[in-house]
Amino acid sequence: MLPRKSIIPEEFALPALVSRVPRKPVFRDRVNKARFIAKSGACNLAHKNIREQGRFLQDVFTTLVDLKWRFTLVIFTMTFLCSWLLFAMSWWLVAFAHGDLDPHRKIVVEQCVTNVNSFTSAFLFSIEVQVTIGFGGRMITEQCPAAIAFLILQNIIGLIINAVMLGCIFMKTAQSHRRAETLIFSRHAVIAVRNNRLCFMIRVGDLRKSMIINAAVRLQVVRKTTTPEGEVIPIHQIDVQTESAVAGNSIFLLAPLIICHVIDKDSPLYDLSAMELQCSDLEVIVILEGVVETTGITTQARTSYVTEEIQWGHRFVPIVTEEEGVYSVDYSKFGNTVKVATPRCSAHELDEKPSILIQTLQKSELSHQNSLRKRNSMRRNNSMRKGNSMRRNNSALAVPKVQFLTPEGAPNLAVT
Repeated sequence: MLPRKSIIPEEFALPALVSRVPRKPVFRDRVNKARFIAKSGACNLAHKNIREQGRFLQDVFTTLVDLKWRFTLVIFTMTFLCSWLLFAMSWWLVAFAHGDLDPHRKIVVEQCVTNVNSFTSAFLFSIEVQVTIGFGGRMITEQCPAAIAFLILQNIIGLIINAVMLGCIFMKTAQSHRRAETLIFSRHAVIAVRNNRLCFMIRVGDLRKSMIINAAVRLQVVRKTTTPEGEVIPIHQIDVQTESAVAGNSIFLLAPLIICHVIDKDSPLYDLSAMELQCSDLEVIVILEGVVETTGITTQARTSYVTEEIQWGHRFVPIVTEEEGVYSVDYSKFGNTVKVATPRCSAHELDEKPSILIQTLQKSELSHQNSLRKRNSMRRNNSMRKGNSMRRNNSALAVPKVQFLTPEGAPNLAVT
């Protein structure tokens, strides 16, 4: 049997109609992935399967500085205790070899160390020698050359231990990232039009009065890319130029500054529109480096912005004002932004069609004028309502006319 033909023509069937409908580009939801740099500046990176652990022992001082405080304090305490116990055993052996610990000896011989008769007294003498306390109850004599050699050795080793441990404690308390705690970044980054160009902007500031010398800001875009050969690069770092790139990215961080990156053809954000940016998995890393004015130590502050933290069509509000001859900074508005007219297309499309920017600015100007007109009309209506209400109140307070009748019955109007 031949298949029955449909009554509806094929060109008007549902599949044909659906195929002819123009489809809009569909953007997949962005898959949440781990940040490479946290907002606090910490690197979200774990080192695993390191086989050559001995490399860390080749630089013991750096290893001690990198340890956490609890491990450093435990090592600090155990080092001194072990050294005191080790030399206490040495002094006890010297006294035992010389016969100072024998209470029944017949020949009276001067002791190597006076009043060292047990291991406890030897331990106390070891502490006195290494810490240079010297209570005076125990002291070395010239009877034992070995005791003199142990005294010199313990002093040298004690000085080395003190230098290493105190240097480690000092470096941990004066680490450069402590100064970076007062270098702040805006919570969000913004993309808006500045000088007729689409720009990516952030705000940085320093809470201390002591300045950061030779401060420099670097921006990097980190994203997962695939080369034409098929090689997958999970962390591809792309340098991003800022407005001060000609001067080596040096900034004068006296007051909070807005760091601006012009999205041009060399920018990794050049082909991204507002919708495509929200669906991408890129991360913008900001690195602020400089020399601390008070200590001369180089410090570095870091942060990052994922696509959810980039506000398209916003601008930072001004926070620096002049009050009584002094420039004042209001840090309560440090991260505040306002909406501004910004095309939703990419910078590439904006360069190909400059009329988009002109139309957007004209629309914003018209909307601004309309809002001003509405505001003025509302003010006029409110003023008219207030005037009418005042007139009504005055009329209510006015004295009414009273009609008097004369004896003849003729009306006489009088106003009191």
